[in-house]
Amino acid sequence: QVQLVESGGGLVQAGGSLRLSCAASGSIQSILRINVQAWYRQAPGKQRELVATITSVGSTNYADSVKGRFTVSRDNAKKTVYLQMNSLKPEDTAVYYCSANEKTPLPLPSRDYWGQGTQVTVSS
Repeated sequence: QVQLVESGGGLVQAGGSLRLSCAASGSIQSILRINVQAWYRQAPGKQRELVATITSVGSTNYADSVKGRFTVSRDNAKKTVYLQMNSLKPEDTAVYYCSANEKTPLPLPSRDYWGQGTQVTVSS
């Protein structure tokens, strides 16, 4: 089992920056089997959307709406994934969630873990 804890959310003016962190704890064996981590966000009244992903080898991918503004990174020693958010816009306001996918040995299905979320509010 893996626990994910997000931090770093808050209130910021448009054009500002925030850095979110997602720290993993729990079973070292499970943590080492995490092959993809992702940031999602959910605004009020909207569906949860994928923001960015990062693989265990550092490959990244971003939603079109955040490309060029957000950067996802990881520190394996700290078991932490970050989301650096620059040039924030009011439409970035949402609860941001961290997730992790553990690739378990076959025939077991992979496991998904989620954090509790952190609120990001961007004022105009």
